[in-house]
Amino acid sequence: MANIKSAVKRVKIAERNRLRNKSYTSAVKTLIKKYFASVDEYAANPTPELMQQVQTRMADTYSKIDKAVKKGVLHPNNGARKKSRLARVLKQHTPSQQPAGTSTEAAQAS
Repeated sequence: MANIKSAVKRVKIAERNRLRNKSYTSAVKTLIKKYFASVDEYAANPTPELMQQVQTRMADTYSKIDKAVKKGVLHPNNGARKKSRLARVLKQHTPSQQPAGTSTEAAQAS
């Protein structure tokens, strides 16, 4: 244990920050797992209600990641990577709709 007063104070601060960081990272991991579970559920049975649930979980997870980045718990690139991963998983499970006037329609008209 430290003997100098300022060192004792720094030990207390480091412990406080460690616990705060632990709670943020744990919350982010939990929200990501819940999000992936809801995306899998939506993929098995796509309904508008399940899509709404996925969107809500995505917003909650994005919010928590942004707060963790703001507090300095996560590096900004780490937060961006996590959010990109979430969006990519949802995009894989949603049906893609091509806008009108795509190249396939133009090729068929010729």
